[in-house]
Amino acid sequence: MTNGKLLLDVEHLRVGFRTEDGLVQAVDDVSFQLRSGEVLAIVGESGSGKSVSALTLMGLTPRLNTTFEGTATLEGQDLLNATDDELRRLRGEKIAMIFQDPMTSLNPVQRIGGQIVEQIQAHRDMGSQEAYDLTVELLERVGIPRARERIRSYPHEFSGGMRQRVMIAMALSCDPSVLIADEPTTALDVTIQAQILAVMQELRERTDAGIVLVTHDLGVVADIADRILVMYAGRVVEQGTVDEIFYDPQHPYTWGLLGSIARVDRPRPDRLPSIPGLPPSLHNRPKGCHFRPRCRHEFGQCAEVPALEARDPAAPLHTDRCWLPLDEKRSKREIADGQIGLEAKGVIA
Repeated sequence: MTNGKLLLDVEHLRVGFRTEDGLVQAVDDVSFQLRSGEVLAIVGESGSGKSVSALTLMGLTPRLNTTFEGTATLEGQDLLNATDDELRRLRGEKIAMIFQDPMTSLNPVQRIGGQIVEQIQAHRDMGSQEAYDLTVELLERVGIPRARERIRSYPHEFSGGMRQRVMIAMALSCDPSVLIADEPTTALDVTIQAQILAVMQELRERTDAGIVLVTHDLGVVADIADRILVMYAGRVVEQGTVDEIFYDPQHPYTWGLLGSIARVDRPRPDRLPSIPGLPPSLHNRPKGCHFRPRCRHEFGQCAEVPALEARDPAAPLHTDRCWLPLDEKRSKREIADGQIGLEAKGVIA
């Protein structure tokens, strides 16, 4: 964890949606903090509550038939109880979001330059020419070639990676303290993924903004994140630093995510390992540990809800929800083509 200024403070956040079939608890008791200059990655499968958490912080979760519990503050400002006018002032100026699909997030009938200029003038005291010049500078900063020409282009005239760069430029147009990136590399090839992450890394270093990176792919966050929060069925099941999650993972679900990453340092398997079964329905989640029906290490105590707490005294900020004793975790975690974690690195004999 960095020693920067505390930006986001989320405590025991719960978000539920009332439906005809009952309450869907999409986010269940999620807590985390984000400081300036820090990248926090939130990872998990689809339906784990990642995007709902992010949208709630932006004030974009529909209020009708939605229940909120807990607290979420941005530099001391209450986000859950903020009025629409307060949220409009905060969005863009203090907190911004890069959405998952830039094609549907950008207005298809407006030139990209006009969309960025409009946001700048909505939040900053700038004339049209000054906002235009800043837009060109932003597009150049995120790697758009011939920015002064391309500023008049429409979204469909850009590739997927270039549209994502436009979204990053728009999100950073007002120098927000917090940037939330929801699956910013989805559907992009690996080369473009690397370029997008490099742009975010450079912007983090230059502006000292805090970044929340929402993704389903642990491989994407290896080089950019400082801390990782792993979610499953609405709950945080493990959180820690990048080294703790990659080299000393404590939860069987995290082992499954790590095992699903393609590796270039091992023989190529016939097919990538996968986590058996499907995520549970949020209408009817399993009692106790939500991962229990898919876990091959399940035993009697798993019928009780495990607390999110540190299991290793040497790593007090590395927490997880798993009843397995620490020594058993380190001896049992493995995937089809070998062990993962410290054993694979030769750290543990």
